[in-house]
Amino acid sequence: MKVTQAEFVISAVGPDQYPVDALPEIALAGRSNVGKSSLINRMINRKNLARTSSTPGKTQHLNYYRINEELYFVDFPGYGYAKVSKTQRQVWGKMIEKYLLERETLKLVLLVLDLRHPPTKDDELMYDWLKHYDIPVCIVATKADKIPKTRWQKHVKQMKDALLLRKTDAFIMFSSETGVGRDELWAHITSVSGLEREEPLPSKTEQNPE
Repeated sequence: MKVTQAEFVISAVGPDQYPVDALPEIALAGRSNVGKSSLINRMINRKNLARTSSTPGKTQHLNYYRINEELYFVDFPGYGYAKVSKTQRQVWGKMIEKYLLERETLKLVLLVLDLRHPPTKDDELMYDWLKHYDIPVCIVATKADKIPKTRWQKHVKQMKDALLLRKTDAFIMFSSETGVGRDELWAHITSVSGLEREEPLPSKTEQNPE
């Protein structure tokens, strides 16, 4: 997908603030500091549209980014950050659960994990929860550039085995630094979102030039 336009729209805290234009929505879930903002920036070829931070727990709302006036990326608060209060985690949990179960325009959840490490218990719980409710999910294993290519498959197998990954769920290795996996991920997103377009047939003049 060629991105020609991308913009931050809103940090929403509830359904009354969600966009009403019914564009497909792609949600990004993952533990704190796993690289969701960097993934968004690489996907849209912009350095700082989605603000990255070395401080876990920075994202506290559902951050909406509109791409090409065709779809949204929806960045969730990171989970598993101990310094966030229990009360705040409960608020985030209810907000996210309500969104995931009720948002009709949600097409796919990107469960963003760090390829260098086995999935955490929170990662496993999130994946199991999504599958329980039959919510489409794609595992995106970030920071592939931090591991030698000769060890990629070992880490991929480790992740798939820990999650008991269903064969029907996509698994894509990704690097925000090098762009590995970007085209593959865009192809999956556009397919799931129904944005695939057939190439126009050449005109008769093009077919039979004089």
